[in-house]
Amino acid sequence: MSVHGIDRIPDSLGFLVLTEDGAVISSGGQLENDETTANKITKLVHTAYKIQVTGDKKDALRRLSVILGDVIYMATVSQHKIYVSKRHYNPQEPVQA
Repeated sequence: MSVHGIDRIPDSLGFLVLTEDGAVISSGGQLENDETTANKITKLVHTAYKIQVTGDKKDALRRLSVILGDVIYMATVSQHKIYVSKRHYNPQEPVQA
């Protein structure tokens, strides 16, 4: 059981709580002890964090969403931890390009 509250996200398929370097602090559901996903998400967050959108440091990455088919991984960086939630991806309406 997680003390972070991430385990109570509605419709969650799984979760990870990671240190900044990718070590798993807590996990559950389909992501229980999923070191492979933890490593991939950590690398993705570190890569995205290096990309500056503006020169303002307050615009640093805080959230990242990755859609893979019918699944979405949502990562949030807070207090030197990476919180990852895996959920079904059900867009409300089709995306028009």
